[in-house]
Amino acid sequence: MEQNNKKKLNTQMIIKILLAVMLLGLSAFLLKGDVWTFWTWWLLAGVLGFSAMPVTGRLFWRFEDKGWIFSKVLAIAATGFLTWFLVSIKLLPFNALTCTAVCVICAVICLFLLKKQSREKIECFPVEHISLIYWEELLFFAAFLMWTYLAGFHPAAYGTEKFMDYGFMEAMMRSTTLPARDLWYSEGHINYYYGGQYFAVFLTRLSHTKVELTYNLMRTFVAGLAFAMPFSLAYQMMADRMKGQEKGEKTIRRLPYAAGFTAGLAVSIAGNMHYVIYAQIIPWIEKLTGQEVSSYWFPDATRYIGYNPYREEDRTIHEFPCYSFVLGDLHAHVVNIMFVLLVIALLYVWLRGVRKKTVPVDASMKEGSFWKEQLLMPHLLVVSVLLGMFQWTNFWDFVIYYVVTLGTVLFANILRFQGKIKKIIAVTFVQMAEIYLVAYLVILPFTLQFDTMVDGVGIAKYHSYFYQLMVLWGLPAVLTITFIIAILCEKLRGMEHKSLYRLMKAIRTADLFAIITGLCAIGLVAIPELVYVRDIYENGNARANTMFKLTYQAYILFALTMGYGIYRLLVVSRQKLAKIISAICLFFLIWTVGYFGKSVTSWFGKVLDPSGYQGLYALGYLDTDFSEDVNAIQWLKENIKGSPVVLEANGDSYSGFERVSASTGLPTILGWYVHEWLWRNDTDDLNQKSGDITAIYTSRDEEQVRALLKEYDVSYIFVGSKEIEKYEDSLNNTLLQNLGETVFMDEDSGTYIVKVD
Repeated sequence: MEQNNKKKLNTQMIIKILLAVMLLGLSAFLLKGDVWTFWTWWLLAGVLGFSAMPVTGRLFWRFEDKGWIFSKVLAIAATGFLTWFLVSIKLLPFNALTCTAVCVICAVICLFLLKKQSREKIECFPVEHISLIYWEELLFFAAFLMWTYLAGFHPAAYGTEKFMDYGFMEAMMRSTTLPARDLWYSEGHINYYYGGQYFAVFLTRLSHTKVELTYNLMRTFVAGLAFAMPFSLAYQMMADRMKGQEKGEKTIRRLPYAAGFTAGLAVSIAGNMHYVIYAQIIPWIEKLTGQEVSSYWFPDATRYIGYNPYREEDRTIHEFPCYSFVLGDLHAHVVNIMFVLLVIALLYVWLRGVRKKTVPVDASMKEGSFWKEQLLMPHLLVVSVLLGMFQWTNFWDFVIYYVVTLGTVLFANILRFQGKIKKIIAVTFVQMAEIYLVAYLVILPFTLQFDTMVDGVGIAKYHSYFYQLMVLWGLPAVLTITFIIAILCEKLRGMEHKSLYRLMKAIRTADLFAIITGLCAIGLVAIPELVYVRDIYENGNARANTMFKLTYQAYILFALTMGYGIYRLLVVSRQKLAKIISAICLFFLIWTVGYFGKSVTSWFGKVLDPSGYQGLYALGYLDTDFSEDVNAIQWLKENIKGSPVVLEANGDSYSGFERVSASTGLPTILGWYVHEWLWRNDTDDLNQKSGDITAIYTSRDEEQVRALLKEYDVSYIFVGSKEIEKYEDSLNNTLLQNLGETVFMDEDSGTYIVKVD
């Protein structure tokens, strides 16, 4: 018997090794020359995460994997944020040496912690669950590889808002201080939530790679984590819930994997029911009835309320991770996904640990040790810092997860203080004040230099049609409500003395946390129907940004609730109706994964043919879309150091204008108009600058032109395809070339660069 077990284990080990080798080989085959950069980032994340395990293992000591996957993100957040903080307060320059030094110092500190923990016989590495670590790492590598391969079919940092995202990265790569100079407003620094792009630059500097490749690699890296992190969290929640269950050993062992895998799919791969209804069911009905079959464009699932039917007065946005990963914008809310998932996991592991430490009823609140314990909880302190960081990476997430944290803390205190209202209110208030204060203080270097874009809160004048809300959110809402009702029925049945405290005490931690995330998600969907944050999009798109940011996080919270809740009801619940509903929800959730296939085919093309892989190089579009300018732009990238002002013609947002500043990170007087309007809310100033740019390119008055160049500290004037397109015969080439030395000239296209005297 023992010999057979050894043979079985050896066979499993060989299979695992072969699978890993095959995956490595597949990555080399699919990614070709890009595989070295891909491997570098994967190994870098692994080394950072491994180094941080003495800290992560303590925070996640109740997880079977000790937070292995989360350790990668915790390490990136800690080292990246610390580097930014030191640079922002002018203690260190922003360069590769600083980034590396901070990481090394943090690793050394973790090493000392490890030695201390070894003496105290504290285990911070998942030595007893190596198999779980293997599968988590394999899933992360596979998801990271898949999205990287797909990105190589459409790598161009051009279209939608990619110019902004890529330009931010290039601007920061040129800068030794933070915030960097605004590439589209040379007289100021970046006045936006640039934290997401900063972390991409931080990893780029740390790995000694190039933005041209890492722009795409950062978004695929986040996409890979967006599968692996939900897997780890849902796995642990289900493993916790199944402890003590009288089920078959195989069921108990496999169920957490199923829940984790489903959560990973739900967060990063799945779409919503809009795809099922409008891309599958309605076309099928139309085909059966002989009607013309409707076409389906994958962005339709994110532009539904206000667009179908069209409502001029109320157009909204309701995106979700899979759409973001396919589209390829490296926005703040996209990069922040990995940090958001870290916060959610920290709240769960804290709730799981703290509810086991019920405070005695007669415990005095006047004792110093009591308040010291309440205010020095490591998990809440880490969450506080992360929430503070969110004000710089994506402010909306700070507000959202401050409320989610409040809900978790409140529920935990109800349990800890056995329903004593005064203690619950007092401790909850003090802890939330502490979290807010810490979050406020750690981000001061950003907020002191940032001008808010918020113009107050308005009452929603328009509302979504109920059926549209059901199309988008009906599936997870039904599952969440069913889950809550099923749990309540289970616990209330037979309870003699009913109270909120007794009810919550009877609910397992995993169930309770799923209820918290589900209720928060429902609240986030409901809020835009009541109020919205006012900004420059008041006319026709008033609710758009509010709905976008809130429902994006609602999608993630719903996905986690579904990944756990479906299997919790299917396997543990004894209520037949709940089992049926959960099975139906699982069926439709899997059906929404078809959105991934539809969007991939639409955006990337024939991805099953590896010969179509173009690579990760994000500036390849210059050769095709701006062939007249590509050599001049390349000259600037190779020859200009620092951030001198390079003048180019300005234009509207989402256009091909600002291709020079976006590609090089070099600042220009004025860039995309609507974006700068949003960031600075001063149209008079923007209009003045726009007029001055026109005057420089078209005026016959050399004295006026020189005065304007001096006023804006212009070092180079770029004249290329967009300048010729915009100013046509008014373009004064003779005067412009007399303003200094022509350092670049393309005789064929007429593109030239003048270095101003």
